Amino acid sequence: MHNNTPRPRGAAPRVLPLAALCAGLALAQPALAQVTLDVIGPHEYDLPVGFKPFNVFVQYATFQDGRKAWDGSGDKRSAAAKTQTIVGLSKYVRFWSPESRPDIGLAYEVILPEVGIRNDATNSSNSGLGDPLTGPAIWYKPTPNSTLGFQTFFQIPVGNKDVGGGDVWKNLSSLFWDIQFERFSYTADAGFVFFGESNAADARPATLFHTNQRLGYKLNDSIEPFIALDYERQGSWTNRATGVKVAASRETTAGIGVMFSYFGNQSLTLRYSRGISGEDHGATDSFNLKYAYAW
Repeated sequence: MHNNTPRPRGAAPRVLPLAALCAGLALAQPALAQVTLDVIGPHEYDLPVGFKPFNVFVQYATFQDGRKAWDGSGDKRSAAAKTQTIVGLSKYVRFWSPESRPDIGLAYEVILPEVGIRNDATNSSNSGLGDPLTGPAIWYKPTPNSTLGFQTFFQIPVGNKDVGGGDVWKNLSSLFWDIQFERFSYTADAGFVFFGESNAADARPATLFHTNQRLGYKLNDSIEPFIALDYERQGSWTNRATGVKVAASRETTAGIGVMFSYFGNQSLTLRYSRGISGEDHGATDSFNLKYAYAW
């Protein structure tokens, strides 16, 4: 595999992106418009096997301009709630490869979202901790240049209700895969978000499907620009508390970004994403930043 970056304490640096992967799950927070897991970057699932245990800390920052939304006809219009949302995601991950099965990689992580929302329509703002996430991931390498794995995480409803938390359990489960070429990298996932019973809606929201695709081109060992495509769709369901039927929703987004790797155990990723089509869904217009450190 084309990677000349030094290893942090016996672990290949490509494990850094998995830390980013699971942080992305926190974007299932209802306060945000982005597609689920859209924070993944190039090499997100370019993961090693047969490595010594190590740790990763990741800090994300996302700014979402929520002043536009997709209507039921697929047209982008001014949103009723003109919001700007800033989200910080603080995540700790433990990585290891079992001594009895060195061909398998494992990770377990805990993610804490910090959310701030400003509503221009009402000239109000709220901030607080969102619903935390926790869960494992497992993977193996069918070939030296590819990775295939599965992840499942639970989002626990104990966050601040003013920022969309504290109402419903969620399970986010997906398959992920990665193929590395000499210069190009392709990483992607596809999965579902399963909802528990919502107290506020007196109903179980419909299951949501999402997929995220990244194609990068490595200029050198330190700089890799990439393009991003994301899609999600949620079926219709009825809010029994109000008697209102919630329409099915979808959005497709496209983005561009660049990943910087340095010191062998750190990376910085910048990305801009924008919604290109959708129905009954918030319109994504977001700037995203990720800093990852492994030790």
